[in-house]
Amino acid sequence: MATVFQAHDLRHDRTVAIKVLWPEAPQDLARFTLEIRLIARLQHPNILPLLDSGEAAGFPYYVAPFVSGATLRAEIQRRGLLPVAEACRLASEIADGLGAAHRAGIVHRDVKPENILLSDGHALIADFGIARALGPSTEQRITASGMSLGTPHYMSPEQAAGDLDVGPASDQYSLACVLYESLTGTPPFQGGTPAAIIGRHLTSPPPSLADSRPETSAAVTKAVNRALAKKAADRHPSIEDFRDQLTT
Repeated sequence: MATVFQAHDLRHDRTVAIKVLWPEAPQDLARFTLEIRLIARLQHPNILPLLDSGEAAGFPYYVAPFVSGATLRAEIQRRGLLPVAEACRLASEIADGLGAAHRAGIVHRDVKPENILLSDGHALIADFGIARALGPSTEQRITASGMSLGTPHYMSPEQAAGDLDVGPASDQYSLACVLYESLTGTPPFQGGTPAAIIGRHLTSPPPSLADSRPETSAAVTKAVNRALAKKAADRHPSIEDFRDQLTT
């Protein structure tokens, strides 16, 4: 619904990123406005912060720091597999940022390698474009019931089913998919079409991480398997609990 530009902030003499809503997408103004409000509530070293927002010549926009490093997607493509310790460290940093968002009452809903920026080797969570606020909010008016929002390879079963009330456990599931891909080079569930991928999230057991990456410790393998449980109630009690199992 928007384009991100690299730009120069004349007032502060710095490079920034500006996300601008497409003029062809006025129907997405409510979600864009919600994204700005949610990001403004977050302050954490592993979350890309909001610097400014506004409207110019009818174009709503917001400003964020420009991160010169690659995305986690680019890093996986460049290196194939990440070392186990590095993958777990990055996942732990992502979990720290998501935990802060959850404590602020926000679920990201689109955790994927493209939305993880690497700044000096550390993870920054970006793009809260389809995030939702927990509890009563404008979300019910923005998203229709039964509509799946997100990226199929990383969607939790409940999110894939179009459940509007997805909670923090959904981000935990998505992070487990990201960690699995960082360790093996491919997401845990694949298919020829988005529907096929979603079907595997809903019904297929996760493939064995130990078989694909034998040097992964039993503790990490167990933690990832639990985070990929089909039912949210069967996952770790919180994303911080998942993180703690990655450092044992």
